[in-house]
Amino acid sequence: MDGDPAVEPELDSFSLTFPLPYRVAFIVVLAVWAWGANLQYLHLVKIDVPALIRYPGRSSPHHPPHHLSTYRFATVLSALLAFALLLFWVFTHRDPVLVVAWDWLPVTYLGLLLALLLAPLPLPLPGAFFSGRHHGSYNYNGHGHSLSHDLSGAGRSRLRSMLRRIAVGGIAEAKDGKFGDILLADVLTSYAKVLADLYVALCMFLRPDERGDGGATARPDRACGGTLVVPLVLVAPSAIRLRQCLIEYGRARRGGAGGGQHLANALKYASAFPVIIFATLQRNHAQPADGGADAHGSQEEARSYFRLWVAACVVNSLYSFYWDVAKDWDLTLFDGQALRSALSHPFGLRRRLHVGPPALYYAVIAMDLLLRCTPWAVKLSGRLGRYADAEGALFALEFLEVFRRWVWIFFRVETEWIRSTTIPPGGGPSLLSSSSGGAGGGGGLLGTIEENSVLLSDFEGGDLGKYEDED
Repeated sequence: MDGDPAVEPELDSFSLTFPLPYRVAFIVVLAVWAWGANLQYLHLVKIDVPALIRYPGRSSPHHPPHHLSTYRFATVLSALLAFALLLFWVFTHRDPVLVVAWDWLPVTYLGLLLALLLAPLPLPLPGAFFSGRHHGSYNYNGHGHSLSHDLSGAGRSRLRSMLRRIAVGGIAEAKDGKFGDILLADVLTSYAKVLADLYVALCMFLRPDERGDGGATARPDRACGGTLVVPLVLVAPSAIRLRQCLIEYGRARRGGAGGGQHLANALKYASAFPVIIFATLQRNHAQPADGGADAHGSQEEARSYFRLWVAACVVNSLYSFYWDVAKDWDLTLFDGQALRSALSHPFGLRRRLHVGPPALYYAVIAMDLLLRCTPWAVKLSGRLGRYADAEGALFALEFLEVFRRWVWIFFRVETEWIRSTTIPPGGGPSLLSSSSGGAGGGGGLLGTIEENSVLLSDFEGGDLGKYEDED
């Protein structure tokens, strides 16, 4: 399916302009900008994201807010990407031979990008870069002006520690930042294809084809290193979340709770496995090595696997959509008629809405369903299906999934904030236990919650009233 030689026998126009390594880098840099936007908007609506993920707050008013540090880091990454891409265009002129010959340039940028994100290296920059209302450094000269700034050093260190923990399916305790681990692991499931493309680009760079003229910027070979490697990369993020759900189930059982929702959540991630398995089988049978009767039989098997793939996609998409709405966002759309139509909240939503007016929630629900179903719906479209495996189309689908996850984060974090700041019925302000929040919830102790601090950004206004967690 992906990278089918019958679709693109040579480098297409899109790949000549925007080769695979740069596409991977673009989406990674975009993720940094997107996270900054998440932090900024949620801060504006009075949702304390650092408290939810157990990230240390700013100890001085001179320190920049978290979103500003993230934007600065994204600016540096973007400037380097723009420079590397412009340099590549200057040297290659979209000539296929030169595009392949200069593959070391985008790979070098990819290596630099990964080093800036993950390596424990300080990034001191001149204080002039951070001039303005907030100083971005902890070091000042005698006149109180910033001299340098270790760009997002604490944030990058936290990212490394989280990646090390979740890489093997681990998950922190609630008091140590469990919700942050859940959030990052969920984001990785949306970046599964980006991670697979990263592997493909590096594999092609290190292992040119038999003719010796391949490379990271050649037509992507998604069988590089073997037909099973890319599927294993694709399934890894879902396997991580599956193991996290099972760990949470074990903790719930040891704590005396049922833990059934954790098993249901694990089943959601397990439903991604058949999608990848059937896609791999269909791809391997679609291009038989020889002709004749064996080729005809192989094509029949490929069609059968395609039907199974579509069925698996439908199950996974609809199950995941239900979980987004009912569990991750705690909306009442799929609850009983009485709760769904209760006068205390807009139809199908909930009492407290921080992110925006009800119309925004309805639009996001529709968008989530549409984008969940887009990848397999495109394949079924007779007109669009012919282009579904083109590199431009694959990149567009990756971009749309990253966009969907970015929107999802606003409402998932809002839900966790509501769970962690809800005043239980019949009592005053209290601290919720770490087991609150239902399946997949981070829970946690955020300190005493005052009514005004909860209501400042509620779009419904009025008094706090009672909010009962649907989970």
